Amino acid sequence: MKANRMEAFSDGVLAIIITIMVLEFKVPEGHDWHALVELGPKLVSYIFSFVYVGIYWNNHHHLLHMVRTMNGRLMWLNLLLLFWLSLVPFTTAWMGESHFAPTPTALYGIILFLAALSYWLLQRMIMNQHTGDSPFVGAMGKDRKGKLSPLLYLTAALTAYVSVWISGFFFVLVAVIWFMPDKRIEHALRSH
Repeated sequence: MKANRMEAFSDGVLAIIITIMVLEFKVPEGHDWHALVELGPKLVSYIFSFVYVGIYWNNHHHLLHMVRTMNGRLMWLNLLLLFWLSLVPFTTAWMGESHFAPTPTALYGIILFLAALSYWLLQRMIMNQHTGDSPFVGAMGKDRKGKLSPLLYLTAALTAYVSVWISGFFFVLVAVIWFMPDKRIEHALRSH
């Protein structure tokens, strides 16, 4: 069995996550530009989350091309990733509504940390299917971005209580690191 059914399900869940986030926006009371300025914190938190969900969608799509055989563990690890990502709309809304108060911002970082950890576990399970495929395993094993991102998410969560600006810097840093899709899987696919 191939991973296309799991990929289609995941794509649907991620599309719903983005839809839920945009539905959090209410039409402003006023009829001038100032009315939109008041939505600033919500808009910024939405942009963060939209970019993150997009990054996960892009890398998840590439990763699932490396699945050789589907099994229950892979499906459960994929569901674990989707679970943490499904909490992103809640933390996005809370962070925006609170104007980036420390606790909602810290929780946002914790949820992103748990999503990154889940993605890493899913990636490891897929890598286990390629034990004899040294170019793929070798390329994936160097995963600097994958190892650095959870640490940056935790740092963002902890620094939220010091300064949400510092915390925001770490969120932006992770997004910048991952904005360009991970090419390791594309290279591994081309080499086969």
